[in-house]
Amino acid sequence: MTVKISTLDNGLRVVTDTMPHVETVTVGVWTDVGSSHEHEHQNGLSHMLEHMAFKGTARRSARDIAEEVENVGGYLNAYTSREQTTYYARLLKEDIELGVDVLSDILQHSTFDPNELERERGVIIQEIGQANDTPDDIVFDMMQEAAYPDQPAGRPILGTIERVSNFSRDDLQSYMSHHYKADEMVLVAAGNVDHDRFADMAAEKFTAIDRSRPGTKDEITYSGGARLEDKDLEQVNLILGFDGVSFSDPDYYTAQVMSMVLGGGMSSRLFQEVRENRGLVYSIYSFMQSYTDGGTFAIHAGTGPDQVAELIPVVAEEMHKLTRDVSADEVNRACNQMKAGMMMAYESTTNRMEQLGRQMMIHGRPVPREETLAKLDEVDAVAVARYMDRLLTGGKLSLGAIGPLRGLEEYDRVAARF
Repeated sequence: MTVKISTLDNGLRVVTDTMPHVETVTVGVWTDVGSSHEHEHQNGLSHMLEHMAFKGTARRSARDIAEEVENVGGYLNAYTSREQTTYYARLLKEDIELGVDVLSDILQHSTFDPNELERERGVIIQEIGQANDTPDDIVFDMMQEAAYPDQPAGRPILGTIERVSNFSRDDLQSYMSHHYKADEMVLVAAGNVDHDRFADMAAEKFTAIDRSRPGTKDEITYSGGARLEDKDLEQVNLILGFDGVSFSDPDYYTAQVMSMVLGGGMSSRLFQEVRENRGLVYSIYSFMQSYTDGGTFAIHAGTGPDQVAELIPVVAEEMHKLTRDVSADEVNRACNQMKAGMMMAYESTTNRMEQLGRQMMIHGRPVPREETLAKLDEVDAVAVARYMDRLLTGGKLSLGAIGPLRGLEEYDRVAARF
């Protein structure tokens, strides 16, 4: 591997993946905090903090932050997930020091100017409104709420309009001070980068972040149930969710392969049967969402109100078939799709930064490609069938649906099919 790791005196881990043949570099800071760390009254605070980090520091205005990076042709962004928040910059290799300087500045010296806070509050409320007006977006939150009711993992990452409207500057400062700790963060660079020089930059710039914080994330407990909204739309958007696997589960790779076989591409069983053979949907796919202490497996589809009654029994039957009959060819094809996707991603500095940062957050170490490929090679048809059987007997269905629901069966009847 081309990966090197150093740890600074304050506990910040500095990781590089050197790609000497490229002219660019992506620098990212991963923080071990997301919406799953929030108390109920804090829901949406991780995401708001991510926004406000770009709105001015002691020596840069919000405009300065944007212009300094874009003046050299760079790109600056961030995103919040349920377990992490990531800030990153993509730049030409000669501008890496600027990227480190800007990222260290916004994560250590943000001022949370009250005027900027009020403006950004409005932006986030518009973002929430946009999500609420997008059925194939909001249905994910509905399924998540059904899967994890009354838990941080079941609340929307964006928060609610009511809570976002009331967050104060003190709330942001307190949350950042409590959660953003050096030994719970990773600074990653992938691309044309020299590790020792990069580590020296980090040691010079990241001096105002302390180490250590108490653990604050509650373990998630899968529950299941339904969150439905009957709405006058052209389609029913629905997600069928099931109790899945954590990143450390022995069945993690088997679950990934199973999802690919069932609904991972145009050759998958769901796509072929539901779309190609029956014409019930335009889009249908399955996916795994894993966390450090649990996860969900889910199927998303959009269909007409008169087709939903046929769609769900077909999906259920295809899932049950996988417990009885899986071919080696299907498993090989799924594994090859995953391997190819992984290798293609390695050609991008941003993807390599994201993979490396995620691995450090989840596993505390880089995971060599060879290790992942070997794990995939261990998955066979028997394992896929066994895991599907585990999935169908593992917990209640989580159903999220929005649209004209007149053709949707009662939740208990839908759940009984699986």
